[in-house]
Amino acid sequence: MPPTIGFVGLGIMGAGMAANLLKAGFPVRGWNRTAARAQALQSAGLHIASSPSDAARGAQSTILCVSDTPDVAAVLFGEQGVIQGAETNSVIIITSTILPEAVKNFAEKLAAKNLHLIDAPMTGGSEGAAKGTLTFMVGADPQQLESVRPVLAAMGKNIVHVGPVGQGQMVKLVNQILVAGTMLSMCEALHFAQAAGLDLEKTLAAVSGGAAGSWTVTNRGPQVIRQDWRPGFSIDLQEKDLRIARATAQALHAPIPATEIASAFYRSLQARGLGHEGNHALIKALDTLAGKTA
Repeated sequence: MPPTIGFVGLGIMGAGMAANLLKAGFPVRGWNRTAARAQALQSAGLHIASSPSDAARGAQSTILCVSDTPDVAAVLFGEQGVIQGAETNSVIIITSTILPEAVKNFAEKLAAKNLHLIDAPMTGGSEGAAKGTLTFMVGADPQQLESVRPVLAAMGKNIVHVGPVGQGQMVKLVNQILVAGTMLSMCEALHFAQAAGLDLEKTLAAVSGGAAGSWTVTNRGPQVIRQDWRPGFSIDLQEKDLRIARATAQALHAPIPATEIASAFYRSLQARGLGHEGNHALIKALDTLAGKTA
């Protein structure tokens, strides 16, 4: 029988990931701060845990998919945290995007309790989480990665070992810098096309198959055209990641001007109460610059 998996954080991404683990035959003990999201998976076989520590109890590995560095710290080390229920020599897999220095610090604290940490932030949006096609950027000891590879493979199609703990987070920041720049350029291009009176669907079809094509253009361009602002990844989460990227870039003395611009636009949308919308709603910031109020 496959080993039991603990899962903490069953939001937009985590729910799809846990569902794919269940489909693959893994027994899953899941906990979410909003209990209703965990209950939605109960019919698929999820065992609802009463706390993060309860989710980790009896699990070979426990996956964390929560929003930010303080959230990871809280579910790991807080009252009823994972560390209190985790089995000796089990593996904690952090799929959240958090500060690289923090994940290394967490690894040291866990090692003192004979627990192993795998730094495995992912990309692929809610679509990838639902379909099991995520990409994991893994910072880990190679032996520990191999011990949980079947678990990651149930949730993703591309598992790339990029180095030791901390390097997974660094590569994820590279990913988010690319996402922000691509999203900004796509929204700018579609805004230009609209101002020029072009047929947006035909324009997107013309450019998406050539050098300008990308995952963002293919998956988020149609949503922009339809004004469908449902999140595959929200503005709030995107800006959180860019905040981490900006802080890390500053420490590295690495200029990221396009990311700074995208981040400023996202913060302006948050100030308007739009943080829950998809990150492709970035085009609304360009609408404001153009004098549109809708």
